[in-house]
Amino acid sequence: MRDRKEARRQAEELVSRMTLEEKASQLKYDAPAIPRLGIPAYNWWNEVLHGVARAGTATVFPQAIGLAAMFDEEMQEEIASVISEEARAKYNGQSAHGDRDIYKGLTVWSPNINIFRDPRWGRGHETYGEDPYLTTRLGVRFIRGLQGDGKYLKTAACSKHFAVHSGPEALRHHFDAKASKKDMFETYLPAFEATVKDAGVESVMGAYNRVNGEPACGSRTLLKEILRGKWGFQGHVVSDCWAIADFHTHHMVTATAPESAALAMENGCDLNCGNVYLHLLEALKEGLVSEEQITEACTRLMTTRVLLGLFDENCEYNRIPVTACDTDEHDALALRAAEKSMVLLKNDGTLPLSPEKVKTIAVIGPNADSVPALEGNYNGTSSRYITFLKGIRDYAAQHGIRVLYSLGCHLFKDRTSGLAQADDRLAEAEMYAEIADVTIACVGLDAGLEGEEGDTGNEYFSGDKQDLLIPESQRKLLAHLERKAKKLVTVVAAGSSLNVPEGNACIFAWYPGQAGGKALARILFGEVNPSGRLPLTFYHDISELPDFEDYRMKNRTYRYFEGTPLYPFGFGLSYTRFETVRASLDGDTVKMVIRNAGDRAGETVAQVYVRCDSPLAPLHPRLCGFRRLRLEAGEEKEITVKLDPLTWTVVDEDGERREATGGTLYAGLYQPDELSVRLTGLKPIEIRK
Repeated sequence: MRDRKEARRQAEELVSRMTLEEKASQLKYDAPAIPRLGIPAYNWWNEVLHGVARAGTATVFPQAIGLAAMFDEEMQEEIASVISEEARAKYNGQSAHGDRDIYKGLTVWSPNINIFRDPRWGRGHETYGEDPYLTTRLGVRFIRGLQGDGKYLKTAACSKHFAVHSGPEALRHHFDAKASKKDMFETYLPAFEATVKDAGVESVMGAYNRVNGEPACGSRTLLKEILRGKWGFQGHVVSDCWAIADFHTHHMVTATAPESAALAMENGCDLNCGNVYLHLLEALKEGLVSEEQITEACTRLMTTRVLLGLFDENCEYNRIPVTACDTDEHDALALRAAEKSMVLLKNDGTLPLSPEKVKTIAVIGPNADSVPALEGNYNGTSSRYITFLKGIRDYAAQHGIRVLYSLGCHLFKDRTSGLAQADDRLAEAEMYAEIADVTIACVGLDAGLEGEEGDTGNEYFSGDKQDLLIPESQRKLLAHLERKAKKLVTVVAAGSSLNVPEGNACIFAWYPGQAGGKALARILFGEVNPSGRLPLTFYHDISELPDFEDYRMKNRTYRYFEGTPLYPFGFGLSYTRFETVRASLDGDTVKMVIRNAGDRAGETVAQVYVRCDSPLAPLHPRLCGFRRLRLEAGEEKEITVKLDPLTWTVVDEDGERREATGGTLYAGLYQPDELSVRLTGLKPIEIRK
């Protein structure tokens, strides 16, 4: 296993031979070479959110929110391990050919473990949803998969964006997110703490916004007191890109670039994604920073490079060949992930389709033959895309089923398009729907409609959504199809909570990656039993929620929502019927017996929730354990579900965790309901100190 102390010693020796100017030069993301010391140029900026991104051909897995919908820790780590394998393969090949440019390194700025607190946030599909515990477990396992368990780091993962960051995108460069200490330590910070303490994440990225008055990338509270002080973080901190420039251009907490560089450096931001650290030597002359601070930041960064084995020609990962990227095995894993991620929201018996009974299918909609509907954002480029249309057509061809296709409408009607252009495919869609046995309407969004500010085509809301509706052009299309189709199945590609007309059945497909179309076809025809679960609460309307800029958790997410959701967190239907037979507590685990009482094999997710006996507890029971399992028709199986170490704790108004005297566990397959097994009068388990 890697030895941080020894890596630090090697880094200190290397840095001791650098000039002051050389040390300062290494604190910018595109660090230049130092030939006299044998240090090659290195670009720290790479992205692997759901596959190696922006660097050529790579396996594209479901977007992060789709990975969350799997509720599968083991597969999460397996996927991350494959991603790091491909990142190493690319690094080995590209660096051998002298390409050390952006997106080619081994410091990967993933995962995004912010809490998806409001469905309007455009970047929410980069996260693992709204729940701190689910986000914690998936973040920890993703990081373990990325970093590996060898002598060296396979890649160096990054937890971002630290912290209290979830929109609005249009305001992020000057916004001050105000959160109470209770909300900080109960909701916004637990996943970051776990990735530091339990996963050993190598880096942490700051956020653009201020947090309670302090810019996140220069926050004494976040970076010094909590991250390094309270949690003992030993890795390096990187700014979000050009976030330090916001200090003096938007937040107005400093007056000049040297002052901004000094504020970030003083509070422990080691690496600048941007160019403000070009002013570090000027800040030094002005007495705003010290050479010791520059030396320490450079030492931390060189420690990471040593831990990656970048100065060891015998590093165990150097032998990974370029042929390890984009393999058949990785494609098969992407297919399994897509199948596990899709959520069946509604079904009146229309699904699964029978190849013997269905002879004509109409596939209609702007996302039917769309590659962007598969990709999400921060994505790679696959050589194997299977759109929804192609997946259905390929399956249908094997069974003699005719497929009719129509675009139906454009993804959205922009302000320059005329009415004729917007509606020019409605008649075609109607005539196909009238004669088809089943109509599959592929609607929703893509990363051009929900995404990051400055990285999206949505000029009105900077990547955020203004409501929970799909664009008007698609609502009009669905209204026509509902009148004409014999049976209507709605397939929604999106990364956030939406309220969409559902037809006879509805599948929420997220952005399912390169194999999304094949996965959808296998689910539609019953080759695969749907098993995804919602990592988000689906609301009826945005009017049910507080103001987007309000970071208080009151009336947000399933833990605090005061209304009745459209679909609850953890929800997802199946083609079979699962039952919780019995459950019991055994130390820090819950033993559960689950039965498949239906006539089809399938997978389900055991879910355990807790309500502590304390006025400090959230409004509703919170998730504290989950486990995915597969059961054959009629099979009964006993499993154990490990409880969150924080299960029997609550957070007070000062942000301190306190042990609860007891409470109630709800063991079942969804949020607590009449079928959940209740376990009460429990003794607290040991908590993380």
